[in-house]
Order: sequence, then C-alpha cells, then structure tokens
Amino acid sequence: MAKESMKAREVKRAKLVAKYAEKRKALKEAGDYEGLQKLPRNSMPIRMHNRCNITGRPKGYMRQFGLSRIQFREMANNGLIPGVKKASW
Repeated sequence: MAKESMKAREVKRAKLVAKYAEKRKALKEAGDYEGLQKLPRNSMPIRMHNRCNITGRPKGYMRQFGLSRIQFREMANNGLIPGVKKASW
C-alpha cells in the first residue's frame, strides 16, 4: 500500500499537467524553449507515475487494466476480471 502523501503528490502532479498542457503545447509549437524551462517541473507529463488504482503501488503496473500485478492476480483468481483464465500460476 502506497503512502497517502505519495498518492496526494501524484494527484497534484496530474492537476499541474492538465493546467499547463495547452501552454506547453503552444510553447513547443513556437519553439520557445526558454519559456518551457520557466514552467513548473512537475507540469511535465513525463514526471507522472502510473499507480495501481486500488493500492497505489507504482511497480508491476499493468496499463491495460490499471492495476498492479498483485491486484490483477487476486482479482483474476476471484473471477472479478472477465475473460481471464488461470493458466499456470
């Protein structure tokens, strides 16, 4: 389980990315790299981390499902993910 402060930090970064997306796009098209450097660092989309929607775990993230590998396995074993069969785990 991720710390609440880490989850809150990710939410804050997501808001900054959304806030500065248009401005960042306009500066890139204009070629104004000095203007891009003046924007907040956390407004860059590359600084976002993918986290499990349930536990907030950053590692072993499966993008297609939005879950970590551990949560995916638990949910698949319980039959909560349709179309997934237990193969050899």
